[in-house]
Amino acid sequence: MLANTEATRAFEDWRSQLRAVCGDFEVLPSRQHSLFIGDVGRQELDGLEIARIRTNVGLLSRHLRCPEVDDDRHCFLVFQRVGKQIVRQGDRSFELAPGDVALIDSATPFEIEPLGLIENISFHLSRDDVRRRMGARALCGKLSASSNASRMLSSLVQPIHNNDFQFQSMAGDGRALQEALIALMAPALTTGEQPAPRKEVLGEPQMLFSLALRLIENSLQDCSFDPYTLADRLGVSVRRLYRLFEMEGESVCRVVLRRRLQRSAEDLLASGVESITQVAFKWGFVDAAHFSRAFRRQFGLSPREYRLKGCAA
Repeated sequence: MLANTEATRAFEDWRSQLRAVCGDFEVLPSRQHSLFIGDVGRQELDGLEIARIRTNVGLLSRHLRCPEVDDDRHCFLVFQRVGKQIVRQGDRSFELAPGDVALIDSATPFEIEPLGLIENISFHLSRDDVRRRMGARALCGKLSASSNASRMLSSLVQPIHNNDFQFQSMAGDGRALQEALIALMAPALTTGEQPAPRKEVLGEPQMLFSLALRLIENSLQDCSFDPYTLADRLGVSVRRLYRLFEMEGESVCRVVLRRRLQRSAEDLLASGVESITQVAFKWGFVDAAHFSRAFRRQFGLSPREYRLKGCAA
């Protein structure tokens, strides 16, 4: 429930922004959080719309009321970055965790139930183009994480995930990216829950290790991410997961901590706007003191000293 007038105003403003970017959505505030969190961003790459959504609302739903007015031109290709959410459309229901990708059809009613704070990126693909590629298949489902096509698709959009470049698009860039996304998405799309990795993947440690590293990279901002979560998403036991990393001279927790620290260090140098605490929380740390100690062990400097040294260089 929203606690005061200011929170209510912020919620209404965010809902208006969401509708302007993604279409006619009904939004219900969470009954679990008195503090509302909501950000909506929009980017465009030569006509291809990309939306960034961060929120802790209780429910987002889209119910088409008037075909002449409602915008059903798009399919939403959703990349889950932070948190978990449940998607329901038609007779399908699936959960998205960090690193997961799903296709949602804007022409069919659906709802999204965030399980706490979520953040995702949504590519607004031409529904006509998706339909031509998919044929009679349903335009809704979760992409298999063990699919080679899905892995290539995630790698393709990684620079957009990380804001590694500013869009300086040339004519045709948006169309080319959309065609690539649809081509890679089609063979990876499932119609229900994401299956466990294929037996041939499970039988090859190097392929499984590579998949584990990709899942870690896509889950760094999820503070609840741990070896048990990773093992579950890979479809292996925790014991086998530990052995897999030991074969590479690593440990799961060490890799996760090192990558979180590396991404934090990059942000400390790239942005002077975010505070050190904000950077720490952004990359999955829940204790500022622990972050500072781990950072000093990794880089030999405190986060503040590291930032000052980088700015002076």
